[in-house]
Amino acid sequence: MSVPIHIDPQKPLLLMVIIKLDQVKLHAFHGVYSGEPMVGGEFEVNLEVEYDDGGTNFDTLEDTISYVELVDLVMARMRVPTPLLEKVGKLVLDDIFHKFPFIKSSSISIFKLQPPIPQFQGRVGISLNRVY
Repeated sequence: MSVPIHIDPQKPLLLMVIIKLDQVKLHAFHGVYSGEPMVGGEFEVNLEVEYDDGGTNFDTLEDTISYVELVDLVMARMRVPTPLLEKVGKLVLDDIFHKFPFIKSSSISIFKLQPPIPQFQGRVGISLNRVY
C-alpha cells in the first residue's frame, strides 16, 4: 500500500541546484617533497557547489552560478604554490563562499596524478566538504 504524497500549494517546492566541475586538469606547484615546488606536477580537481534556486526560471546566466567563475577561482588558487592540498582545497571553498554567500554546500577533491612515491601507480588526493 502506497502512501499518497501531499504537496502544500502554499509552500513552494525547493529546487537544489548543483554546479559541477569534473576532472579539471591543471599543472601546479604543490607538495612537500624535494623538487615538487620547483618542477610541479599534474593535478585533477573536482568541485560541486549547491544552492537553492530561489524560484528562478534560469533564463539568463545571472540566474545561476557560472561554471566559468568557478573555474577561474580554482585556477587562481592552484597557481599559488602551497605545500598541502588540504590548504588549497580549504582556500578554494573559502573563496567560493566569499563570492557566493548564498550557497548551501560545497565540496572539492584534488588529486595528484603522479605522486613522487617509489613503485606506486595511481593517484593520491584529498576531499573536503562544507555545509553552510
